[in-house]
Amino acid sequence: MAVKRKTARTKTQREDLSKPSKWRLQHGGFEDAVRGVDPETGCPVAHRRATDSLGLLLANGTITQQMHDAGVVFRTLFQRAALDRVRTMSMIRVEGGSVDPLSESQASARQRVAKAVDALGGFDSPGGSIVWHVIGVEVSIRDWALRQGWAGRHMHPPQAQGLLVGALGMLAAHFGLTPRQRAA
Repeated sequence: MAVKRKTARTKTQREDLSKPSKWRLQHGGFEDAVRGVDPETGCPVAHRRATDSLGLLLANGTITQQMHDAGVVFRTLFQRAALDRVRTMSMIRVEGGSVDPLSESQASARQRVAKAVDALGGFDSPGGSIVWHVIGVEVSIRDWALRQGWAGRHMHPPQAQGLLVGALGMLAAHFGLTPRQRAA
């Protein structure tokens, strides 16, 4: 009489929750964790900050500090102008709510963003498009190159990175972070 063997059960490995998941790691790097305490529970936590495109370009030595600062100024203006894709529900739908017009700082920021993009050649230019999407909306350079590109044409990511470096140089001059040099 044959005896049935019991098959060995394989243990499923549990994901280490103290580290970013494999899925999250494939979408960009992280800085080292900063240990802290959760203010509500008092439990120790590790805060990880995703690195941005400007930070990576500066760390690699691809752009100068003035170019990085120009990108940060543009990103700050873009966020203050509320031009990103995130939208909230209209207050007209809420009983007793009203639509607030743009605040003075938002209107001023929108004018400064428009002037900066015009200095890069306008919204339809390659420089204006890459700064709007990569610096303003914070899409990765690779995603912009493969999805958006310029004039409906896809670009290779290294070409898009070169385009962004040139646009950041022009932004630095526009914001007055680098002196304008005259040709000899």
